[in-house]
Amino acid sequence: MARMTPDERREAIVDATLRVMIRQGIAATTVRDVAGEMGTSSGLIHHYFASMDDLLAEAFDRVASDDLARTASAVAASDDPVERLATFFDVYNRSGDDWGMQLWLDAWAEASRRPALQQTSRRLNEAWQALVAGLIRDGVAAGSMTCDDSNAVAWRIISLLDGLALQVIAHAHLVVPDDATAWARGYAEDELALERGALRSKAHHEM
Repeated sequence: MARMTPDERREAIVDATLRVMIRQGIAATTVRDVAGEMGTSSGLIHHYFASMDDLLAEAFDRVASDDLARTASAVAASDDPVERLATFFDVYNRSGDDWGMQLWLDAWAEASRRPALQQTSRRLNEAWQALVAGLIRDGVAAGSMTCDDSNAVAWRIISLLDGLALQVIAHAHLVVPDDATAWARGYAEDELALERGALRSKAHHEM
């Protein structure tokens, strides 16, 4: 087997960390767990990462940034602001992806104790909010939405989506994914003075 370059080794460590994080949660992921996942020593992990906080932050950053990039690409596929916002709801519905949303919940829970993870989760949350605020501003500029404060509305939409997703993940059957996304879409329609049903999913429109 070819010897790994330092960059490849670092990537392998992050990959292993993600597997452990998904399997047992961020709080329970240790250097020893990651080393065991790779079949190597804890010393190798410490050689590439100054702290476990840094490693967890980088692993979380990778999966969360990929999610953000996919969503941004999906909404960019349309020129219509309302359709773009509807697509955002289609792609952002993280409650349908248990392990992905669980990582976010873990990251928020651990953020107060892990500065690097806090910085990463905050930066990514701000990026999600900026994406939604931009979609709203585009809609207002096109005359298809009404909004006096796009930043505030974007934060409320993101917070509602994440709060409902938490209920779906943590309290199964009390709130189901279809209801969660329907309530969030309805809230956004009311906030932005859109007709009810304007933000329905593409799948629903195509039925």
